[in-house]
Amino acid sequence: MDDVARAAAWAALASAGLATPVAVALLRAFGTPQHVLDASRASVEAVAGRAAAERLDARDASHDASTAAWLGEPGHTLVAWGDADYPRQLLEIPDPPLALFALGRLALLARPAIAIVGSRQATPQGVEDAYAFARILAEAGLTVVSGLAQGIDAAAHRGALDTPASTIAVTGTGPDRVYPASHRDLAHAIVERGALVTEFAPGTPPLKENFPRRNRLIAGLARGVLVVEAAPGSGSLITARLAVEQGRDVFAIPGSIHSPLSKGDRAGRPRRARRRRRARGARGARAGGTRRSRAGARARRDGARPGRPRPAGDPHRARRRRARRHARAPRARRSRRGAAGRRMGAAALDRGAQFGALMRVRRRSRTRTRLRARR
Repeated sequence: MDDVARAAAWAALASAGLATPVAVALLRAFGTPQHVLDASRASVEAVAGRAAAERLDARDASHDASTAAWLGEPGHTLVAWGDADYPRQLLEIPDPPLALFALGRLALLARPAIAIVGSRQATPQGVEDAYAFARILAEAGLTVVSGLAQGIDAAAHRGALDTPASTIAVTGTGPDRVYPASHRDLAHAIVERGALVTEFAPGTPPLKENFPRRNRLIAGLARGVLVVEAAPGSGSLITARLAVEQGRDVFAIPGSIHSPLSKGDRAGRPRRARRRRRARGARGARAGGTRRSRAGARARRDGARPGRPRPAGDPHRARRRRARRHARAPRARRSRRGAAGRRMGAAALDRGAQFGALMRVRRRSRTRTRLRARR
């Protein structure tokens, strides 16, 4: 089998949309993509189940001829699992593509890279920042990965294009289409001096559901993702979330607090800070809350203030005890009601943390009682 036929077989198998574990099981059982495609429905179902057999039967084979014709042209390459040029970092993500259609310098796929993503409706300052950061990072040896979209993506590509590390464009269409069409000249420049890759077969239009799949490849090809201007719910935040799930670092350039395009840059930070504070509080309560509460209870039973020694022969001890006993009944009822509400609000903590929090509240209430008694 020649290289074009082998690449066409990989492309045909990838077009079935099989999950990664299913594709691995079929390749182990049958050896090559062509053997998987030639296998009977019963044998495929015996290895990977009925759903996989149905997907292979329902595969649209009308694009096989156009894919083979595209692969036969000079400079057009398909990089599949097991090939030397296949990006090793993509094998670390949960669902790596079976094959990538590639144009340009394939050696860039093995270089250390950083992704720069952001808003399509970027501000002039955002475009300037993306260009400057891409230029500096590329001059430092990092290949810049982005999605060839308008705004921040285009600025990042242009900033890194003239450096030796250059840039990689990951598209959500077939390799024979450019979206948006206004970036046709930029796409040709990237093919000449950088690389353009996609997992979609030739002829695939810019469908909405393809771009989240493209975003996972942008995050997967890079060691980290830099977000420059992102509105809440934008595709850039999808890329950032996928990068976190893949174990990559995520960075953000802070923008104006009044700009809607900077809300996405700050969206995750307060939530992460609250989670960290809550986790630290829970660990502290589990580690020492119960122990401190019991020590305070023993000290109060002895008539001394927690943490301070009781003076010998205290003449006012009996009077303070009577004052505490007198104020204890109504205060206890209020404490029980408040403690019940606090226990409901602290459902995420374990029982040790709840007990520690309750005892700290009781200590505060009794301290207030002692202060009133002294007056």
